[in-house]
Amino acid sequence: MTPRAAASQPIEVELVGGRAALDRFIRLPNTLNSADPAWVPPLAMERRGALSPRSNPWFRHGEAAFWIARRGGRDVGRISAQEDRLAPAVEGQRPAYFGLLAAEDDREVFAALLGTAEAWAASRGLRLVQGPFSLSINEQTGLLVSGFDTPPMLMMPHDPPYAGPHLEALGYRKARDLLAYVCEPDVPLPPAAARAIARGLPAGVTLRPLRRRELRAEVDLLIDIFNEAWAGNWGFVPFTPEEVAHLASELRPLLHERLVWFAEMRGRAVGFGVCLPNLNEAIRDLSGRLLPFGWARLLWRLKVKGVSTARVPLMGFRREIGAGMLGRVLPIFLIEALRREALALGFKRIEMSWVLEDNLRMRHIAEAFGARAYKTYRVYEKALPA
Repeated sequence: MTPRAAASQPIEVELVGGRAALDRFIRLPNTLNSADPAWVPPLAMERRGALSPRSNPWFRHGEAAFWIARRGGRDVGRISAQEDRLAPAVEGQRPAYFGLLAAEDDREVFAALLGTAEAWAASRGLRLVQGPFSLSINEQTGLLVSGFDTPPMLMMPHDPPYAGPHLEALGYRKARDLLAYVCEPDVPLPPAAARAIARGLPAGVTLRPLRRRELRAEVDLLIDIFNEAWAGNWGFVPFTPEEVAHLASELRPLLHERLVWFAEMRGRAVGFGVCLPNLNEAIRDLSGRLLPFGWARLLWRLKVKGVSTARVPLMGFRREIGAGMLGRVLPIFLIEALRREALALGFKRIEMSWVLEDNLRMRHIAEAFGARAYKTYRVYEKALPA
């Protein structure tokens, strides 16, 4: 069938049901983005687990549906729609989410997919749609709108340049922009950061690395601080105890004692920072498959050869730290500990992401270390008619 003939065919949107359809759903972005040199095929096994109610504890407080768009006998797009019962209300309305969006450069395909997700939301009485979230704000968030020329880091999305304009043409508008900062740890610190570190930690404050033998307790502590630090922030959804246990299991192979640091004040943990090796660098040429030889390649790259890039996905401080002197100083010392140890372990590039566009305090700290914003991810929203 010629491209013109295919374009004249009607678009059918099918609800995903069963293993075979889910595998098609997972593989579709690899086909759509095969010509994009920055695309990193995700591990199919990991994606199956993330989208399964049996293995992802998010489904204990959320509900999702998945669809594939077909035209002329081909899969041409996909989307999910979610409702998270823990999501905060937006101006008195509990939002529906969409996510996992991937489609050909065709306005009609985007319209069919978003229309399906919107109908799903409206059927539940939800009149505001936000996204993309895959599946929640604590997983992959936002649509890439600038910085298309470099591969995404671990747990960050990647989208083609045409996706944003198609969403906007369908009535979606910016809710928030999220920024990814990048820095090279071997570059000398800017004078202001160097002077702050030279003055030393405030009295009563110490830093310590992760105690790997107490990993579950350490992750519990980390998430407790995170939930307190981010409570009330835009879009925040707290991690549940089940999600914390799942996260500890998922991150165990990537956590390094020298890349997770806690700040303690008189023996009580009041802040933390986490840096993770960039798994995407290690899996980029595996085509999403670990069998038959992908496991061996992945382990060798992570444990022997190593990767040259890393990401700081999590950082937080208890509310008692506030915006005073401690609130300004402790992030600097935690970032410096992560930078120093990452440099010693051979990392050449570190991403700090994501940072809300209006989080000026964190943006100024990142820029004080010489980091620059190099990618922007946008969360869109649309009000549905009553």
